[in-house]
Amino acid sequence: MPRRLLVIFAFCLSAVFSGCDNSKPKKGEATAPKTEVASERVSWLTDLDEGIKVAKAEKKAILVDFTGSDWCGWCIRLKKEVFDQKEFVAATKDFVLVELDYPQKKQQSPEAKAKNKVWAEKFAIEGFPTILLLDSNGVPFAQTGYEAGGPVKYLAHLAELRKANTAEGRKAFAQTKKDEGLVRIYGEELEKLITPHLEKKDLAAAEAAIAKFIKDKAVTGAAKVTLSVNARVGSVQTCKPGDHAAVLKVLDEVIADNPAELTGELKQFRAQVAAAQAADKAKK
Repeated sequence: MPRRLLVIFAFCLSAVFSGCDNSKPKKGEATAPKTEVASERVSWLTDLDEGIKVAKAEKKAILVDFTGSDWCGWCIRLKKEVFDQKEFVAATKDFVLVELDYPQKKQQSPEAKAKNKVWAEKFAIEGFPTILLLDSNGVPFAQTGYEAGGPVKYLAHLAELRKANTAEGRKAFAQTKKDEGLVRIYGEELEKLITPHLEKKDLAAAEAAIAKFIKDKAVTGAAKVTLSVNARVGSVQTCKPGDHAAVLKVLDEVIADNPAELTGELKQFRAQVAAAQAADKAKK
């Protein structure tokens, strides 16, 4: 299953995954120049159009860091733990580095704000940090974010993602983004549909409504898996808060009902739920 289609799964368990926080920048943190971002070890362009020109000339891929440099805690950590480390210089062998910043307090020209807004909308960026990998023509083929473990581990992670820089990989990524859009639209419709049942704590009615909706809309593939898990796990948590067994039951049913190639990361998510269940039992 495409990694990004599991993003909403994270919200089913509030303690399983962390998002970007509102950490404030440290006092004395340097302000980035307008055209280039100074790093301790590498330089980042701040104009993606320029980055594409350089990538074409140098026959490299592009790494774009969508960041909130003066407010996003995970963005600040990623920069400090990975991008500012000397080992990360190795990334410039394969990538042109571009930082697109969305600060809250840092000074930024109206032109830069406008261009960055256009890029965020074009690539449907929903959170920070988002690390988007593009081919030399500016076509995306992979996406990631913060990863713990330091620069060497992150470089290995990027090397693995770079394998998707093929016609097939770019096509698959485009399909993933299409599925995400479909899940977003159908998710909003489905939420309105099942809310009356959830307000009555009628889980059976909510489950029936979810199944009918997915069948009527003929949702298939990764979109079906994501939509099913989001709606069903959300319903269970509303009607049976803290009931790990009920969540596991839903996950097991979705895993059994879909092809193995679509449920690999869902199985990892299930393992995290099971671990949370075991931890709760150990406390009792």
